[in-house]
Amino acid sequence: MQIKILGWAGGIGANLRTTSFLIDEDLLIDAGTGLGDLPLNQMTGIRHIFLTHSHMDHVVGLPLLADSMFGVHDEPVIVYAQKETIEALKAHIFNWVIWPDFSELPSRENPSIRFEIMNPGDKVNIRSREIEMIPVNHTVPGVGYCVSTQRANVVFSGDTTTNDTLWSVLDGYENIDLLFVETAFSNNDLEISKISKHYCPQLLGEDILKMKHRPDVWLTHFKPGDEALIYHECVAAMPDFKVHQLKGGEVFKF
Repeated sequence: MQIKILGWAGGIGANLRTTSFLIDEDLLIDAGTGLGDLPLNQMTGIRHIFLTHSHMDHVVGLPLLADSMFGVHDEPVIVYAQKETIEALKAHIFNWVIWPDFSELPSRENPSIRFEIMNPGDKVNIRSREIEMIPVNHTVPGVGYCVSTQRANVVFSGDTTTNDTLWSVLDGYENIDLLFVETAFSNNDLEISKISKHYCPQLLGEDILKMKHRPDVWLTHFKPGDEALIYHECVAAMPDFKVHQLKGGEVFKF
């Protein structure tokens, strides 16, 4: 398994791209602005997209990808998400007003994308990889994912704040090798973190101790401008973990 970080940031700006993780050549976790940096010949390899939730920074690349790939394949790109996320996409983006409904183009019988409902706890197997959907705690229905092979278990938290569901599910795994976890705000914005249901270093440091594993931790979703502060606060809040900051373009191989 190979994971390439296409986008990791909590906003846009020079050299900042929002959340999108490419697994091998055919699978995405989220479809933020980072997706747009892929050349077209690599976009054509994407056949499966797993969405954590419906917020713009995690889905904005999906309608544009559907347009760019229209007519390229005989089989649709499959988009996996919770029912509420799919309903939001169809109501507010793929609605023929904001964007054409590529789940009906070129026809309902032969669409460019196909939505597949997943529920927390569901697992999908694709080419020797098992992807489990894990419930988290955000302002809209949100999930994380654990992607497993015979060699590694890698976790993507999605957007979340204090919760018990993510950590209890992870404790059911024999080991966790990598944890990509969001930390949107610094501790100065603790109240904003609670209102918007994002982690800050203090909340993440308290929550991560609910998990028995001690994987390498890679931080994502920093709001632009406070990157250095958030990172150093996270290092201080998680002294028992190896803590790293994503910057985009990293490749992890197992």
